[in-house]
Amino acid sequence: NETQYVVPDIYVYKLNDDYVVALNEDGQPKLRINSFYKKALADPELYSPKTRDYIQEKLRAAVWLIKSIYHRQGTIVNVMKSIIKFQRDFFDHGVGNLKPLVLRDVAEDISMHESNISRVTTNKYVHTQHGVFELKYFFNSGLTSDSGENIASESVKNKIKELLQTEDPHKPLSDQDFADTFKLQGINIARRTVTKYREMLGILSSSKRKKLF
Repeated sequence: NETQYVVPDIYVYKLNDDYVVALNEDGQPKLRINSFYKKALADPELYSPKTRDYIQEKLRAAVWLIKSIYHRQGTIVNVMKSIIKFQRDFFDHGVGNLKPLVLRDVAEDISMHESNISRVTTNKYVHTQHGVFELKYFFNSGLTSDSGENIASESVKNKIKELLQTEDPHKPLSDQDFADTFKLQGINIARRTVTKYREMLGILSSSKRKKLF
């Protein structure tokens, strides 16, 4: 299969104790109105009223399109800034500190509808100091620890991957082993939930991992 490369739409840089959001404008055309049509409207003798009306209509459509694109770019920046606000621990310390977040949280924060947030974050990627992530990655459900702290499902998935790296290949960890380990860490998660997360990560069951080894 051909390798698909991801080009980030946004870059997030840490500057002192704050984060700066910058759009990736490489390869994006700078849209403008062709001066030929502006001149055509400036001289009433050049074209008939019908032609001038046609040009005027198309110019309004072009201006609307350009404004819409710039507005969308501004929306992406605002959404990213809001995500940083909610997920500050992730940007400071990494995946293990991701918090539960839903579209409604960001929508209310920047006074937009959830459907707009959903469209803006679809197939959009951000480059961070921890890697490149789809904006949808930051929206996830959560679990509650014994201390009452909310833990993002993506953080739990990351913990599963970390435990896999230290398991004994001769005695792979079962889904129940994962659940028991999490319980010792104060995270209450059912075995079937571990199974769901493991399958979402594309990780084989313990019996198949042992057989493969």
